[in-house]
Amino acid sequence: MKSLTRVSVVAGTAASAVLLLSAVPAFAHVSVSPEGEAAKGGYATVNFKVPNERDDASTTKLEVTFPADQPLASVMTQPVPGWKAKVTKTKLKKPIEIHGEKIDEAVSKVVWTADGKGIEPGTFQKFPLSLGQLPEDADQMVFKALQTYSNKDVVRWIEPQQKGAEEPEFPAPALALSAPSEDHHGGAGSDDKSDDKDKAAAKSDAKSGGKEESASDSDSSDTTARTLGIVGIVVGAAGVAFGVLAGRRRVNS
Repeated sequence: MKSLTRVSVVAGTAASAVLLLSAVPAFAHVSVSPEGEAAKGGYATVNFKVPNERDDASTTKLEVTFPADQPLASVMTQPVPGWKAKVTKTKLKKPIEIHGEKIDEAVSKVVWTADGKGIEPGTFQKFPLSLGQLPEDADQMVFKALQTYSNKDVVRWIEPQQKGAEEPEFPAPALALSAPSEDHHGGAGSDDKSDDKDKAAAKSDAKSGGKEESASDSDSSDTTARTLGIVGIVVGAAGVAFGVLAGRRRVNS
């Protein structure tokens, strides 16, 4: 009986542990996502999102390394209050050509360093970048990110996601690339085309409106002319009838 009781207690404890572990949420990690879309061969604005997972330290530094086999000629930072950004470029072993211009160096790393409190516990920060031209022959770009805390701890988000495998403990930020757009400018061209279409539609409406107004004026003029013509005929007929009657009276008298 005692053995049975012990087995029951152990089983219950194990079940409780499983439930407790399954209830614990997965830790957030450094990630990257586009504003809108990141089309192959185009330009895009992306945000590196950095959450603070510590209760006793702030994030004071973020270092993002770009994939060497997918060089980007254009990388621009956006000012982030309380942070300083440094862009590092590296000479390419093989120059690339963009818009007919040969590029022999590309951005290899961007480092943001806090000049204040940094990312405090329970908060997160976004770090925007403008990137281009994005690769035309890849479905994603994988970056490596190092997150440094105020207590000197460094978390290395550098493990790539393997197809069909579970998410690694420290996944590297991965930017998914969508199908190439026609203008290769991250959708800006489509907005311009929409504006052109709207303008053309407005002009068409204005022209059609003018034609409708002219047609309306013409119809009104035709109606007035017809009315006056009918009135004239009636008056003329009345005059003829009056003249006939007057002649008959003279004859009879």
